[in-house]
Amino acid sequence: MGEDSVLRRAQDPGEGAQDPAGPVFAAVDIGASGGRVIAGWLADGKINTEVVHRFGNGPQQTDRGLRWDIRGLYDEVIAGLRLLAERFPAVVSIGIDTWAVDYGLLDADGELIEDPHCYRDPRTGDAVRSVHDRIDPAELYQITGLQYLSFNTIYQLVAEQDCPEWRRAAKIVMLPDLLGYWLTGDLGTDVTNASSTALLDASTRDWSPRLLQLIGIDADMLPPIQPAGTVRGRISPEVIKQTGLPDDVVLTSIGSHDTASAVAAVPATEPGFAYISSGTWSLVGLEIAEPILTEDSRRANFTNEGGVDGRIRYLRNEGGLWLLQESLRQWKLDGVDHDLGRLLAAAAELPAGGPTVDVGAEEFIAPGGMPERIAAACRRDGQPVPTTAAEFTRCVLDSLALAYGRTLVEAASLSGQEIERVHVVGGGSQNALLCRLTAEATGREVIAGPVEATALGNLLVQARTHGAISGALEDLRALVAASSELTTYSPQRQDADTR
Repeated sequence: MGEDSVLRRAQDPGEGAQDPAGPVFAAVDIGASGGRVIAGWLADGKINTEVVHRFGNGPQQTDRGLRWDIRGLYDEVIAGLRLLAERFPAVVSIGIDTWAVDYGLLDADGELIEDPHCYRDPRTGDAVRSVHDRIDPAELYQITGLQYLSFNTIYQLVAEQDCPEWRRAAKIVMLPDLLGYWLTGDLGTDVTNASSTALLDASTRDWSPRLLQLIGIDADMLPPIQPAGTVRGRISPEVIKQTGLPDDVVLTSIGSHDTASAVAAVPATEPGFAYISSGTWSLVGLEIAEPILTEDSRRANFTNEGGVDGRIRYLRNEGGLWLLQESLRQWKLDGVDHDLGRLLAAAAELPAGGPTVDVGAEEFIAPGGMPERIAAACRRDGQPVPTTAAEFTRCVLDSLALAYGRTLVEAASLSGQEIERVHVVGGGSQNALLCRLTAEATGREVIAGPVEATALGNLLVQARTHGAISGALEDLRALVAASSELTTYSPQRQDADTR
């Protein structure tokens, strides 16, 4: 495979399109490593986008643990909205999505008590044991349908109760809702993010009174749950003054868990598809109508998370490109700044059958020293130990593809659904080597793109809420497919076909 094939990009819809003639919607899309403010509008049966602001993100190590600079992120959101207002005077709505599980605590005056903890902070070990002493994990799964992850919000909140700041806490607010609160003064959340907390009843899709009582949280500490497509509130006069946005701009509730928005924009035009939202993490699974709460599902560590339009995202959270991102960061700290394109090309030339690791293992969650940890895992398992950056890169990508294939086999078995093709969206859709390896590992056609699926799902739910488009989720996906240049990889083929 040539280098240009390795670097071939699945284009996002409408980049560089002509200026809009109708309403404009704004997606604030923030991931663990960076954020974007993206304008979107409909024209000629397609979704068009323009990125108006990009900014970095990452947890900060402090003397009180690993934290998010949420105020700094808010400042970047305001800066992006200011640029948006200068470029697009017809903005009508804003939607915000971020990663899941993390939250901020507000005091009785509505002020943020401290910067939120990062889920990668290793503070929940005792809390996990404490929760499982109060409720058997099997019963917890019966209520929530949520995959066990040591950083699920329920465990973080139990750990939080050992801190003196907890006594001041009046409200628990998920991060996209905290940013929305600062924009509007209105509190609310949506089921996609609420479902990631392990405090939501998967059957009623509301906060679980039993679990709240179990961990000592009053129900009024949590905001009301709104369906995606709810207008939460109007942007405050202060924000209007800071940004220059029109005074009737509103905040619209969308799939605020970024994966939910990404899955809403999977460009599937036929049934029988699976999805991989591939970025810092890999979310691998299917879409189903009702949660699967069986013991087999729990033992396989599958999650039932809320999706847009009442769908269930049945998936497993696997490790992602974080392992490669952290390796690149470590090598740079060590004085070697690798070019990613050349590294991927070199990795593609290596033979199959090299070492692999369990990308979902807890030993790879924390930052720092990633190549050493990968090497240690290979050594412990009696496998050859990577020595070059290309070998480490191939190990990570082979391991991801192997995890994807294994997860999809189990998802099909547990759900009874047939998988005909696999859609890869997000940053990983740009990685041709990963997509090719995924096609081989799954034995299925892999369709890569769009890159900015999360922002597209965010924008389309807003557009539908405000009457710019109509239809079911399948209609939104068809619009994404019509608007996107996608790349297809078939098993046992060396090259990709672009359509």
